[in-house]
Amino acid sequence: MNGLRLDKWLWAARFFKTRGLANEAVDNGKVKLNGAPTKPAHDIKPGDRLEIRHGDRRSEIIVAALSDKRGPASAAQQLYTETTASVAAREAEQQHRQFSAEPAAAIYGRPTKRDRRRLERLNTD
Repeated sequence: MNGLRLDKWLWAARFFKTRGLANEAVDNGKVKLNGAPTKPAHDIKPGDRLEIRHGDRRSEIIVAALSDKRGPASAAQQLYTETTASVAAREAEQQHRQFSAEPAAAIYGRPTKRDRRRLERLNTD
């Protein structure tokens, strides 16, 4: 196999649940090939560098192998290697989330009648 469509490889490597979502992410510029925006039909080959933004998470990976079939997660992990900088950034973000306060932690259930009236007063002013 000389090359494989980028969206098909992203789906097979389990970065996206469907090929349509992978296609949409590439079209929206959330996936860069060798540092440049690309199209979903662009052929990739082993050794190419991909930068993938998926929500708040950023991954920088190097394509290790090609596959057009979606298999188990263990097989999908063999298709790429994540760079050390990407791994370090992901672990730092995980540490930050672990020790930071959850914004919704101060909210305790449903607003009371008193809270609702206060909100109405704020919204009408």
